[in-house]
Amino acid sequence: MPGGTLRSVRPALKAGLLPVWRDRETVQIGIDPRRAIALTGMAGAAPVLALLDGSRDRAEVIAAALALGVPERVTDRILTVLAVAGALDDYPAAALGSLMPGRRQRLGAELAAAALARGHSDAGATALARRDAASVRVFGPGRLATAIADILTTSGVGHVAIADLVRRAGPPGRAPAAVRRAAQGGHGGKHGGGRDGGPAGRERDAQRRSGGQLPARSRPGGGRGQPPAAAGAGPPVPDLAIVAGRAGPGLRGWLMRAGVPHLAVAAEEAIGVVGPLVRPGQTACLRCLDITRASRDPAWPLILAQVAGRTAEPPACDAALAAAVAAHAAAQALAVLDRAGPASPAENGTLELVLPSWQWRRRSWPQSPRCGCRRRPAA
Repeated sequence: MPGGTLRSVRPALKAGLLPVWRDRETVQIGIDPRRAIALTGMAGAAPVLALLDGSRDRAEVIAAALALGVPERVTDRILTVLAVAGALDDYPAAALGSLMPGRRQRLGAELAAAALARGHSDAGATALARRDAASVRVFGPGRLATAIADILTTSGVGHVAIADLVRRAGPPGRAPAAVRRAAQGGHGGKHGGGRDGGPAGRERDAQRRSGGQLPARSRPGGGRGQPPAAAGAGPPVPDLAIVAGRAGPGLRGWLMRAGVPHLAVAAEEAIGVVGPLVRPGQTACLRCLDITRASRDPAWPLILAQVAGRTAEPPACDAALAAAVAAHAAAQALAVLDRAGPASPAENGTLELVLPSWQWRRRSWPQSPRCGCRRRPAA
């Protein structure tokens, strides 16, 4: 993030939590008991709490409280108790001040949620810096790819691009040349579809007008970081790829060779699937799943050959299913970009939603010893 640092920090009540009083002595920060922090012995703290909005540093809070009649030692004790209890954020004024006011306002809820969920005390500045510097490329057509890209853009990911993976095609094996090229590695770098307006749509439209190019950076290895259909000419390697639909062997091979973490996503036949999340050389890849399926169903390779470049028309994916799958996929992607917590449940597995139950279930998919992806060096 340009100019984003943690040099200037100011005490603020933890973002996203509402302060309430349980009695005259006890203040509770947050409502739900799974997040709330209750502190007793806080009589007279109300004027100090009202000052903790991140607009003042510690000395300025003490001075302002003194002007309101709160002794310095009392304010100092209140700040100490709040900090020890984990009820304070170190508000990163310099980091957030570098954002345009409109974008800062739009990202407020995203950063508050990230800070609470990840246990950060920096008002989401760490998540913001990582997301703003990240590039994500979404391969796929239609509402699912667009919905995922919209969520990621709204969540503060700095560079989001869409490349069509497949389009609805005619008879088996007759996909148009443009579709075959897209399935081999994607084309263009546009976050397309900007019909839905709003802040995310405007940001996406601006990126489309500029050519949708990702930032000029690449992983070591030069040409290995280019899609097979655009070697030497395409956008550089993204930090994460999302494959919304069926990936052809060319795209799979490029993602594995380039060491790009990638998340497979699908929503068809009234079933949503998020995963696997592939970390090349470390977790099960998309070919591992096909090998496992083929061991259970000998006809699977023949079926795969017939569905390449095709999808049902119309697809059995309503707006609610697309939204649910896009939200879950974006959540997994943001966890990767935020470098959050334990391994994703989508690693070596798929998260599946079968209508009409609306209940997510996980299915395990181990690495196949017949695949060879385990021997690939991790990027």
